[in-house]
Amino acid sequence: MKKNIKKVIIIVCAAAALLAALVVARRLKNNSGGLDRTFIVRSETYENVIEIAGNVAAAQEQTLQAAGDGTVTAVYVSEGDTVKKGDLILQLDDSEQRYNLEKHDFDMEQKRVTGSKRELALMEKQRYVLLQKIQDRTIMAAFSGLIASFTAQTGDYLEAKDNVGVIVDRSYLHSTVEIVETDAPKLRTGQNVRFSFPAYQNGTVEGYLDSFPAVGTVTSRGAAVVNAKIKIENPPPEILPNYSFTGRIEISPPVTMLLVERQAIGYENGMAYVERLGEDGGSERVFVRVEPYGNSFVSITDGLNERDMLKALQADSVSGRSSSMRMPGAPQGGSRAPSGGGRASSGGGAAMPRF
Repeated sequence: MKKNIKKVIIIVCAAAALLAALVVARRLKNNSGGLDRTFIVRSETYENVIEIAGNVAAAQEQTLQAAGDGTVTAVYVSEGDTVKKGDLILQLDDSEQRYNLEKHDFDMEQKRVTGSKRELALMEKQRYVLLQKIQDRTIMAAFSGLIASFTAQTGDYLEAKDNVGVIVDRSYLHSTVEIVETDAPKLRTGQNVRFSFPAYQNGTVEGYLDSFPAVGTVTSRGAAVVNAKIKIENPPPEILPNYSFTGRIEISPPVTMLLVERQAIGYENGMAYVERLGEDGGSERVFVRVEPYGNSFVSITDGLNERDMLKALQADSVSGRSSSMRMPGAPQGGSRAPSGGGRASSGGGAAMPRF
């Protein structure tokens, strides 16, 4: 009986010792605060942009219309042709108009003998009107450009204002985009604009902010906006007028930073340092220059390279409260470095971080 009691006591004592060892081990692990962790220095690109979207228009556009009724007697272009300012596009029958001019010239010759100076002056003005009527029997290019569409053929009968085609000037493309009032103060003429077109697969297209008015506009939605004009000089031939795009107006040039968690930073005599791990598993102490970047990260301004691996030198936060080893001057807010791929909200003018 006594032997059985002794065995029970031994088992209970062993279990208690094992439980105590587990508790001590767990406490030791918790007290380490993650100092056995490693961190990798990574690069982040900070973009201060305003996001935009819309459709592009040609620099100039001419709708080819007949000024009067008549039969097409000659066609000088085809769809896709390039024309210069003043080129003849189409000729309507002008035999009646030319007859009226010749008869008028004959009458003027008679009046030079028998008429007064006043009569001759009036006939000179009438001659100008007759010449203009002959001119109206043609369609001419108002500027240099491309025949984007053309439907007229010799023998067709046209009525006044009939549309037979369009000429476009693609020397540049432009668009007017709405900028919300909170972003309007950031606009500057000449700012770089990067366009992305679904129809263009060779990357982005560069443009610029051409102009914006000194007064805002209230939209049908009740929002106050500024209508900014943006341009693309010498656009790629694949991009046609009326194509849709998304884009970004660059408020300031992109800035690239090196970031790492603040637990990787130690301090000695007021100087920041890290323990950088080598390929052989050893470590070396490297003094660095850092700047605050939210509560959880710091920006490395000198001393390290992207993808350097560092040992943890500070304990992790416990129970939602940061450890006593805090980077001096770090902000106390809840900001943190993004985990990658962040995009600014549309029209928000926000910083856009990219890893």
